Amino acid sequence: MITHVIYDLDGLLLDTERFYTEATRDIARRYGKTFDWSVKSLVIGKRALDSATILTQSLGLPLSPVEYLSERNEVLSRLLLLAEPQPGAVQLTEHLHRHRFPQAIASSSDRRTFEIKTSRHRNWFSLFHCIVLGDDPAVVHGKPAPDIFLVAASRLNAAPEECLVFEDAPSGVQAAKAAGMQVIAVPDPNMDRSAYAGADRILNQLTEFDPSFLGLPPLTP
Repeated sequence: MITHVIYDLDGLLLDTERFYTEATRDIARRYGKTFDWSVKSLVIGKRALDSATILTQSLGLPLSPVEYLSERNEVLSRLLLLAEPQPGAVQLTEHLHRHRFPQAIASSSDRRTFEIKTSRHRNWFSLFHCIVLGDDPAVVHGKPAPDIFLVAASRLNAAPEECLVFEDAPSGVQAAKAAGMQVIAVPDPNMDRSAYAGADRILNQLTEFDPSFLGLPPLTP
C-alpha cells in the first residue's frame, strides 16, 4: 500500500529544464559546440557536478566542470527566478495535502539554486513534509544511486515500499527503483520513452494521474 509520495523537482514540479537547456546552449555556442537532446538526455536529473563532468567531456568543452558550472550559474540565476509550476503540479500536491498524504521532494538541485527557483512559490513548497537536495550531507551518491530517495523515505518515517515516486529523468527512475519504490515517469516530450522502461507507469503530464490509485477521491476541476 502506498502511503507517501516523493517528487523530483526540475521538469516534474517546476518548468525549469528549458532554462538549463538555454543556459548550456549559450555556453556551448561560445566554444563552437552544439548542445542538443542527445547530450541533454545523458545529464538530465543528475547532480550539478556529475552532469557538468559528463557534459564537458561529451561536448569537448575547454572548461573544467567547475568552470562550466560557474559560467552556467551566471545565466541561471536570472532565468530560474521565472520558474513556474508544471501543468497539474500544484493541483495534485494540494489535493494530496488536503487528504493528509505525506509528501516530499528529492531533487538533485543544490540549496542555492533551489532557493532561487522556488522563491516565488514559498506557500506551495511549505506543503511538503521534507525536502532533500543533492548537496544534503546525508546524500552520499547522486541519482541513479538510491541515496536521495532512501533519505527522503527515512525523514518521512516511511518504508521504501510504501513510497510512490514521480520522476521525469531516467536516472531518477533508476534511483527510485533501486530504492525499492514504485515510480511514475513523466518524461519531457523530447526524451526517448525507451529510457523509462523501468518505470511502473509513464504519463504525458501530471494532470493524467488518477488519485484513486492512492485510494483518494478524484481531482476536482
